Amino acid sequence: MIPVNADRFLADLHHLRSIGAAGVGKGVVRPAYTEADIEARKWLAEQMRAAGLTPHFDPVGNLFGLTDGPSLLMGSHSDSQPEGGWLDGALGVIAALEVARASREAGGPPISVVSFEDEEGRFGVTTGSAIWSGNLALDKADTLSDHGGLNFVEARAAFADLAGDFVDPSRFTGFVEMHIEQGPTLDTSGEQIGVVTDIVGIRDMRITMEGQQNHAGTTPMHLRKDAFQALSAFSTAINDRFRNVVTPSTVWTIGHVSLHPNASSIVPGKVTFSMQWRDGESDRLSRMEQIIRDTAEEIAKERGMTLSYGPMLGLEPVKMDETLRAALSKGAETVATGNWRNMPSGALHDATNVSKLMPVAMLFVPSINGISHDFAEDTAEADLVAGLKVLAHAAAQR
Repeated sequence: MIPVNADRFLADLHHLRSIGAAGVGKGVVRPAYTEADIEARKWLAEQMRAAGLTPHFDPVGNLFGLTDGPSLLMGSHSDSQPEGGWLDGALGVIAALEVARASREAGGPPISVVSFEDEEGRFGVTTGSAIWSGNLALDKADTLSDHGGLNFVEARAAFADLAGDFVDPSRFTGFVEMHIEQGPTLDTSGEQIGVVTDIVGIRDMRITMEGQQNHAGTTPMHLRKDAFQALSAFSTAINDRFRNVVTPSTVWTIGHVSLHPNASSIVPGKVTFSMQWRDGESDRLSRMEQIIRDTAEEIAKERGMTLSYGPMLGLEPVKMDETLRAALSKGAETVATGNWRNMPSGALHDATNVSKLMPVAMLFVPSINGISHDFAEDTAEADLVAGLKVLAHAAAQR
């Protein structure tokens, strides 16, 4: 095993948490392209340089710490949700930094590090790695906007003075990403490590229904073209119509709603909402899309409303590379003998995009109470260090 320094690893992880600290528990507020995100990436670049790596920002803010010649790439992302946990993504970046640094100190195998930008999807779906991998064209990405209307091309201008060219992926032999589970499986079972077998696919789009804004006191109920009532009917109908298509592991979410004009005495005339669904089978994702579109069109027609859709974003399900996965499994059995499992990932990760370019694998550590995307997100330090050691074992086998 590469002789990693657990104390140094934890100190770096806690320092990164201090950048954009929410002041609530261990939570962070570090969405992509915000001041806190940029500050964190500049700090990470300094740590990469101090570790003997060459820091390199690409045109969209992805940060690489490069070693000379071919190398194994490790990392994750350092941006957060608007109300984010301190470990989501950050754990994988700092663990990769420690393994790369320790390997250089010990004369071990060459390891490069990456922190992808906007994994959390302020502008798209795993935006930074999607662009780097070719899953999303840069000119198309530049037209995407966040919920506040800011375009991606405007946001990434924050890195204009730091950005170089895109890094050639052919210099890397594979990619390994360490992450918190973001679910309850490991925490409930008491197991310390999860070796990922595959990652679910995802679809994400915005739907807009537009009726008629009107007076809330004088407009009879039977004459209303109420956008919120349309959304409510859509949500109820979708839950029913998915019943014979989905499995217990399929999930779908309406996570963001913008109601216009959003005033208590006005019948809302327009609603735009996000619709996201995830599953391990591409065919099922496609069938769900058709149900979503058919249901939206039916409800809009019944209520005399217009209907429009934003861009469809998504990624296909991905299986992990057998060789890299075997290396992680061997490390897991060494570090957490009999206390680990193989498991799928219900969350989306940058590894999905990177799989288009090279072999990929992933490693999970438990999330306390299964909580993530929340200020309460946490993992026991003993489990964090165990994951780091598994990562180091796997890297030493390359």
